[in-house]
Amino acid sequence: MAVVTLSVLEGRERGRIHRDLQTPVTIGREEENHIQLNDERISRMHAKLQDDNGTIIFTDLNSTNGSRINGHPVSLRILRPGDHLQLGRSTLLFGSDLEIGQRARELGCSVSDLLPVSRELDSESESDEEAGTSQNVLPEEFCEDLLPQLFVGETPPLPEGLTGTQRARLSDLLMYVHDLQNQVLRSAVEVDAEQGVQEVHWHQVQNLLQLQRQLAIWLKDVASPEE
Repeated sequence: MAVVTLSVLEGRERGRIHRDLQTPVTIGREEENHIQLNDERISRMHAKLQDDNGTIIFTDLNSTNGSRINGHPVSLRILRPGDHLQLGRSTLLFGSDLEIGQRARELGCSVSDLLPVSRELDSESESDEEAGTSQNVLPEEFCEDLLPQLFVGETPPLPEGLTGTQRARLSDLLMYVHDLQNQVLRSAVEVDAEQGVQEVHWHQVQNLLQLQRQLAIWLKDVASPEE
């Protein structure tokens, strides 16, 4: 089992830090959840975080109002330190200070590139250890606007351990997306070199919209295979 840290940035529990929670972790409005959020827009059992060989996976549990991560609606997502989980009116930050700092170093960027605001918070303070609790209070300046990016400075890796058939199917999907995008790029005509303006025919835009629709369907199917 892995352990996770979640800090509440917005909502009625704003300022709470839930440290070293053992997975799986459930979030919702009911008391039996590991993290209870008093928010009428959050379902009784809203979402779950679980460990899969060291990877923390977020799953929306068919909640009424859905979930967003970094401003994007998601049903299934591999979490990365610095991600913002937006459930109802509540926003939670995933990862401890140490984990977020380590990720920033791995990406070769500053912590401020991952977070909407910089902060100074000693997550291992003596007062926390003496209190023996997984919750503490964040400074007011920590709760600001959110970073509206789903991926920051990195490209998701390809899945490993696939069978031959699965690898071939994944290759087909990637080639399908690549081919449609390539058709759009090759059809672009430069209309203003100084301004860097190019024109794309409307039917190519329709192809992109069709691709976006198909990707949305695939995302739903992957997140809810039982359906």
